[in-house]
Amino acid sequence: MKRNIEFEQLFERANAAGREAANALTPRPMAVQMATGLTDGFDWNRPYDVVADGVCGFAWVKIRPANGAFGRWLKATGKVRYAAYGGGYDIWISDYNQSVQKKEAHAEAMAAVLREAGIKAYGQSRLD
Repeated sequence: MKRNIEFEQLFERANAAGREAANALTPRPMAVQMATGLTDGFDWNRPYDVVADGVCGFAWVKIRPANGAFGRWLKATGKVRYAAYGGGYDIWISDYNQSVQKKEAHAEAMAAVLREAGIKAYGQSRLD
C-alpha cells in the first residue's frame, strides 16, 4: 500500500515536470504549402500556411522492464494498457495537440524524474 502511494506521487511529480518543460517551450513554427508537382521545392512567393505548433509527431516515455514493481503498478492503475513493441511499457504523451517538440520536452523531463528515482525510463518520439 505504501509503495503504491510512493509510485503515485512519483508519477505525478514526473508528469508535473513534463508539463512544466512542455509549457516553457515555444515550438519552432512550420510553414506548409501545397505542391504543384512531384519535384517542387518550397516557394515563398506562393501561398503557404504557418503551423504555430511546429512539426507533428508522437512522444512517449519507455519504461523497462515491464515486470518491475513500477511497471506492474503502471499496468494495475491503468496508466498503461499493454506491453510496448520491443518490451517494457510506453507512457504516451497525448497533450499539446500535434506538437512533437512539446511532447518530446514532456517525455524527456518526465523520464529524467523517473530515472532519478532509479527507474529505467527513456523519452522517445517519432514524426508523423
